[in-house]
Amino acid sequence: MTKTTVSLKNRIITGDGCFKGWGTSLCWWANRVGGSERLTKAAAELFFCREKGLGLNIMRYNIGGGDDPSHGHIQRTDSMMPGFLEKDVATGELKWSYEADKRQLDVLQACYRASGEDAYVEAFSNSPPYFMTVSGCSSGHRNPNCNNLRRDSVEAFADYLAHVTDYIQREKGIKISSLAPMNEPYSNYWYKNSPKQEGCHVSPGKRQSELLVAAKRAMRKYSLDTTALTTSDETNTRRAAKAFSALTPEALSVIDRVSTHTYERATPKIGELCRRTGIDLWMTETDWSSVSGENAGEMGPAVWLAEKIIEDMYVLKPSAWVIWQIVASYISKDGYLGRRDMDSMFDLKKGYWGCAVAEMDSEEYILTQKYYAFGQFSRYIRPGMRIILTDKRSLCAYDERNDGLVIVAVNPKAAAEEKEFAFENLPAFSSVKAIRTSGDISTGEHWAEVSCHTLSEKGLTVTLSGNSVTTFILTKG
Repeated sequence: MTKTTVSLKNRIITGDGCFKGWGTSLCWWANRVGGSERLTKAAAELFFCREKGLGLNIMRYNIGGGDDPSHGHIQRTDSMMPGFLEKDVATGELKWSYEADKRQLDVLQACYRASGEDAYVEAFSNSPPYFMTVSGCSSGHRNPNCNNLRRDSVEAFADYLAHVTDYIQREKGIKISSLAPMNEPYSNYWYKNSPKQEGCHVSPGKRQSELLVAAKRAMRKYSLDTTALTTSDETNTRRAAKAFSALTPEALSVIDRVSTHTYERATPKIGELCRRTGIDLWMTETDWSSVSGENAGEMGPAVWLAEKIIEDMYVLKPSAWVIWQIVASYISKDGYLGRRDMDSMFDLKKGYWGCAVAEMDSEEYILTQKYYAFGQFSRYIRPGMRIILTDKRSLCAYDERNDGLVIVAVNPKAAAEEKEFAFENLPAFSSVKAIRTSGDISTGEHWAEVSCHTLSEKGLTVTLSGNSVTTFILTKG
């Protein structure tokens, strides 16, 4: 059995030192499951309640643009997002439709309550309403490399986002902590009549800067003084760095946070830029149908997710980490609105998006080992803790309020591994609790309390099972 020694030297890495939390977007799964009271209640418990579930605290609420009602090209059952503004075809009159997105709002309210005092809601947009676009379609321009937000609609779109944000706060009693007016706008993924979703190309530099400045102006109009404005949520860190570097001085003066996705391997430049300018950085979206480990079976997707979280934290040093969709697949015999869902469950040994599957007919969620692997981080590394860099197979956090330490370690090898975490400049710990996820969903471990460690004044020596994710909670008492 190999043995590795890792030094814990209290190397705090996140922004102002405090970790802000873990989360998921509600787009698009909340739009799909929100029609079921049972699935809505279960989502709040399984994903946002710390005692019974993952304990996520960050919710990214999607302010839908809404496509032309005469269009029928979006074929996913979850991504036909309704807008808050309806346009009368005959008169051109615009009318607010506050209940159009009731399904997603119902899920947001339930999850917000389950998150308690740590709840953090970000509103974000994939596209303006179709009548504010060049193509007349909320899925994108005819040419996906061209801007689809009309130049004469920049102010109107900014007002739309601020108006909806204000409505949710005033009428639903949900504090919106931040607003992201663009989602992957530098990309050329978004094209007219796409079968997938809404999307809008907004070129970096002048065009993105104009929208950010307009958004801040609209936020001031609605007195959204405590709502932070974040940048363009680019699809990868290379584009995030380029888009951030291209912002005008005026746009730089109004943003409060930088956000990036990591659909490619993270590179450090955007993190370095943020630290140099003193702006907080979040990783707000990622996932993939990937596997890792050695002959890992159902732990393959789980090990991949654990490694992905650690790598993103190690390279970017963000203050928060948010998965794309915690639910990304649905099983239903009849589908929804003429669109089809899956007929049966997929092979859990292979890669898949999300951490749970919604069984729409029986109104229940099917959990996976990827779900439990996520919980090895989210249940124990909590908002307010201070992240400590160790190595590329573990993530640590110091609990300053309780003088505790949390270590999450992944072993992607088939064989067991021995590891020593050496304490430096940290308090003396007197007790340790180990929680592990391994094996398959039917017979394996799911946040199981285990004994695989030895604690001394100098450090913690642990034995990590093959293809496992283990969390160690150290306390003084």
